[in-house]
Amino acid sequence: MEEETVTDHRNGKEESVNGEESMNEDESPLVNVDDLQKDPAFYSDAAAYWETIPATVNGMLGGLGHISTADISGSDAYLKSIFKMKNPPGHGRAVDCGAGIGRITKHLLQKHFGKVDLVEQCQNFIDKAKDNFKGSKKVTEFYCVGLQNFNPEPNTYDVIWCQWVLGHLTDTDLEDFFRRMAQGLKPNGVIVVKENVTSSGEVEFDKVDSSVTRPESEILDIVERAELKVLKNTKQPNFPKGLYEVKMFCFKPKHTHT
Repeated sequence: MEEETVTDHRNGKEESVNGEESMNEDESPLVNVDDLQKDPAFYSDAAAYWETIPATVNGMLGGLGHISTADISGSDAYLKSIFKMKNPPGHGRAVDCGAGIGRITKHLLQKHFGKVDLVEQCQNFIDKAKDNFKGSKKVTEFYCVGLQNFNPEPNTYDVIWCQWVLGHLTDTDLEDFFRRMAQGLKPNGVIVVKENVTSSGEVEFDKVDSSVTRPESEILDIVERAELKVLKNTKQPNFPKGLYEVKMFCFKPKHTHT
């Protein structure tokens, strides 16, 4: 079976529209992420790619805008299950990391939180998001910065939502990102990650948008190194066949920060 990449604006496209033939799983390019960390083009190439993408829902989802409803439905059910946990996060403030034009904030996060901040490195997407939320009392803070440089104030967020974006961080930067996000959580706050995972057991590199797709084991290894613990691990339901499996994770710090 062929796997197509399904992600939000950071990885949003089908493999068949990459200017290359669609690849079977056995033909997907594997990569040593350590090598990528040494090359600044890993970040600059990605930024250049997304500057060419239209600031639309279809652009955010790489031409797969039709999956948005199922995506939001799965995320909504998952977030509600998080609120039912023992010692759940509050509903005060969330941040949408790699927010694009604010699709997830609009259809999900603003319905559950009093305030939602957006973090997005592409200025075109930030400008569109500001238009989309003009006059909103819930969505007022927009940070135009890459996640490798995002550093929230301590004790700020109930939920930090990261969807289809972490493949644009190297392993080292992802671990550092998780550590900073842990510091930015309120008591009982959580980090939610929703990402594609490979079935090959290997990291697969997309040279077109300069991103990686990791196997679940690799994501969990990085989470462990960042001293986070897994509270929930769930598969996204009701996506079309032929796509990468999408997993939803809920993490919190192993240790309480003082």
